[in-house]
Amino acid sequence: MTNKLFYKPYVFLDKINDIIKKNLLKFKYLNIIVDIDGKEVSEDELTIIKFAKINKIPFFFKNNYQKCTKYNATGIFLDAKNTSTIRPILLKRNFKVVGSAHNQREYFNKLQQKCKLVMLSPIFYNEKYSKNNILNIHRFNQTTLNWKTDICALGGINLGNLKKIKLTKARSIAFKKLIFDLKIKKPAYNLM
Repeated sequence: MTNKLFYKPYVFLDKINDIIKKNLLKFKYLNIIVDIDGKEVSEDELTIIKFAKINKIPFFFKNNYQKCTKYNATGIFLDAKNTSTIRPILLKRNFKVVGSAHNQREYFNKLQQKCKLVMLSPIFYNEKYSKNNILNIHRFNQTTLNWKTDICALGGINLGNLKKIKLTKARSIAFKKLIFDLKIKKPAYNLM
């Protein structure tokens, strides 16, 4: 399999601007996760949804079934803290359920929620977690050894460590800050 088709990138967005739009369009097979909490839809969410629909980019809402239904989202992203049961009506149509986990217990919860892809976090250092919580390549591989779902690497991914993902069995990457990097070249999949 060539690198062009190897990773499916997922980007977490809570806002969008011209730099982000330009960088988003450099990725093939991109998926957007609208990472904004709240029951009401904000202006930022509407801008992200409009951008995704115009550019035919699949998009997911974080933990919000109502927004998924209202805006005809591709699917839902269930974070590690979300333990709610998936609604069977959503599974009847071509609706994707993805989630995140930090350990085996949370992974099994995501299996019960019918997640087809689980993001394991944090693979690399980022300011959200202490250095003791960082998995790095070896612990990431050990944790995902018997996982039956598709695996996505999440946390601290940047241009400097992106190629290390090839040492895992992850077939997707998820990131937030990477999309702000002005050094991303076109096409972005050549980075991986």
